[in-house]
Amino acid sequence: MSKKKINIAIIGATGYTGLDLVYLLSKHPKANIINLCATRNLGKKISFFDQRIKKKLPKISSINKIDWKKIDLVFFSLPNGEAQKIIKRIYYKYRKIKFIDLSADFRITDPNKYRKNYKKQHKAKKLIKDSIYAISEFVKKNIFKYRIIANPGCYPTSIQIPLLPLIKKNLININNITIDSKSGYSGAGKNLEKKFKHKNLYHSTFAYSTKNHRHISEIDQEFKKYTKKNIKFTFNPHILPTFRGILTSIYIELKKNSSSNKLRNELIKYYKNDKFIKILKLNSELGSGNVLNTNNCEVSICNTRVKNKIVIFSSIDNLIKGASGQAIQNMNLMYKLPQSLGLK
Repeated sequence: MSKKKINIAIIGATGYTGLDLVYLLSKHPKANIINLCATRNLGKKISFFDQRIKKKLPKISSINKIDWKKIDLVFFSLPNGEAQKIIKRIYYKYRKIKFIDLSADFRITDPNKYRKNYKKQHKAKKLIKDSIYAISEFVKKNIFKYRIIANPGCYPTSIQIPLLPLIKKNLININNITIDSKSGYSGAGKNLEKKFKHKNLYHSTFAYSTKNHRHISEIDQEFKKYTKKNIKFTFNPHILPTFRGILTSIYIELKKNSSSNKLRNELIKYYKNDKFIKILKLNSELGSGNVLNTNNCEVSICNTRVKNKIVIFSSIDNLIKGASGQAIQNMNLMYKLPQSLGLK
């Protein structure tokens, strides 16, 4: 491993995801944080927002203060539509800079679908083909060839990790999959009250977006890309009165030659070299408690009272494996560092 550090700018450093990113990178042996940017609270120390961050880091500044010639890697933790504008401005001018975007700006390969989903015209359409959608475990062999990394959504990460290997191996019926996900409210960001106006927000469970949740097109796209099949699924998200963590329940029917044991063995084989994916014993109970503040994904395959009906539980921390931790895992892969560096 070379001694050289990676010079990093984090744009959108004070949101929930941005703060987790800063905290994890502040302890990463290869990360040298040069700029922490936001639009408000300029001049404040990052520890004002998150007391876990003990390292002396640059104060919050405007993006205009970045000297791009000094930067190797930019992390974006911004609202949808913002990262694409900045990347478009500097992509060709500073060719050594790499970008990891935690918004949806480069997740959807079809700009028309992006517009339909996010109600915005894509401002950097030509750069979409130069980006890669990156659940770390699926892109290990070629992520380093790209300069723009589209970090996946949190729900799609918890869904694709258990499902994709099983669909590829033709072990489950792809015409009737029900996906039910529950997330801590940090997934909605700091403007939660503007997005969700229901009563007793922090003390109740809330189901929303049954038909057209934004992440559905992302899941559709990736299923098609990896399996070449049209997968029929329904997806329903819920918000829980807890800060972080996701528990996804996936209800599937087995193919005739399949069994819960076969599913579990397939996942164990597929992820045998992936430190962060934990396949539990058959019929293990599962909550998000074990994965909080980690980059792990735990998966449990359970039989139900109906013979060929199986439920797969998958849990991640939405702010880490669902966002900042996976972004750092992707950074490690891009720079050919050990995947778990800084994520122990």
